[in-house]
Amino acid sequence: MTVNKAHREFHTLDMAGGWEAPEGYPPGVQQKIISGALDEAGSSGTRTRLLRFAPGTHTTAPIWHNYWEEVYVLSGEFIVGSDENGRGGEKFPANTYACRPPLAVHGPFSSETGCLLLEFHYFDPA
Repeated sequence: MTVNKAHREFHTLDMAGGWEAPEGYPPGVQQKIISGALDEAGSSGTRTRLLRFAPGTHTTAPIWHNYWEEVYVLSGEFIVGSDENGRGGEKFPANTYACRPPLAVHGPFSSETGCLLLEFHYFDPA
């Protein structure tokens, strides 16, 4: 497996700038890629990102993807399995973690108070 991440020693992340709307997510969800890149069409690459949900934000449908995903809740509360209106689901507080294999169906997601997630995405080595 080729890793496409630059060697960077400890540095301060700019938490105010560099956020963008990830494709397929509703307004109120933003990502900040902090290392690497993922080529979903080519099934290659690896990335590390921060994903944040503004308070009251929710997605409306389950998702799946063809790469591994590890998610760590840094702050706030992340709700998994809510309905299309953002109600219900199971709440996960800070310091909880998930590891999902490719094609695992997960979501919809919501957050009543807002949350910040640290995510690692990668493909199985060829």
